[in-house]
Amino acid sequence: MTDRLVILSIRIGRGRFMRSFAALALAALAAFAAGCRSTIPKERIGVCSWSWRMPIRDVAAHMEAGGVKGIHLALGPFISPDGRHGAAEDEAAWQFVKDCVKSGRWNLMSTMVGMVGEDYSTLQSIRATGGIVPDATWEANRRIVTRGAQLTAELGCRFMSTHAGFIDESDPAAFRKVVERVRWMRDECAKYGVSLILETGQETADDLLKFLGAVDGDIGVNFDPANMVLYDKGRPMAALDRLVPWIRQVHVKDAVYTEKPGTWGTEVPWGEGVVGGRSFIRALEANGYKGNYVVEREGGDNREGDIALAIRRLSE
Repeated sequence: MTDRLVILSIRIGRGRFMRSFAALALAALAAFAAGCRSTIPKERIGVCSWSWRMPIRDVAAHMEAGGVKGIHLALGPFISPDGRHGAAEDEAAWQFVKDCVKSGRWNLMSTMVGMVGEDYSTLQSIRATGGIVPDATWEANRRIVTRGAQLTAELGCRFMSTHAGFIDESDPAAFRKVVERVRWMRDECAKYGVSLILETGQETADDLLKFLGAVDGDIGVNFDPANMVLYDKGRPMAALDRLVPWIRQVHVKDAVYTEKPGTWGTEVPWGEGVVGGRSFIRALEANGYKGNYVVEREGGDNREGDIALAIRRLSE
């Protein structure tokens, strides 16, 4: 009788082991499948409002025609128009924006503010004028940040993005200045319940990580892989692995490197450059990224077609 009980116990133990092993195998398979998946659900796909270079009502019409509800909204046209992110809009247009958000016509993923005096004509000009680095425009840019945070809160949105500008680690005083200014921006946004996210590209992944560590607190990254290529600041796929914990949003944008050092790379339609297309998306998902993918197109003569192509490639 004792021997039979021992054999029965062994069989029961084996059965439990096999069931546990099968459950673990299925869980591992599901995790692997999730990491391999490159199709993104439509509720996580959006478009930058400035990509179309149109008034906001026309942007809304194109979004509806393209079957996309997600939007990264430029606030410049309502605060300090710079042309690059849209012409000036009136109060009626702002009410239209609020109605689109409130009604659910739009899924407002984030807002964006540009800074005064930015000159993107060359790498040298944007290095000198970009973001919050120049002292001459800092007070005006402080006002933009405050108003941007207020409008973002008015729309009930969590994230507001901007470029900080070139981070010069070779100059300790200049580095500290930008750290202090970003801390101020972070805290100013927090007053209104908004989280600040910095767009990548004008620095290497290593430099950005050091900078984020110095700033600390509620600060995240709007990861634009093409910017790293355009500014020749490293490989997006390699940067992704290190930056994932900081990434709050991703710009879907592609580019190829310059063949002439000191000049811009070239923006190309999504999936036709060196970013990696589906491989890039799979790597993000495999690393646990759960945020949104926002199409940005700032080059080319067929922006409408290129935006539609990017959305299709994300969805297929």
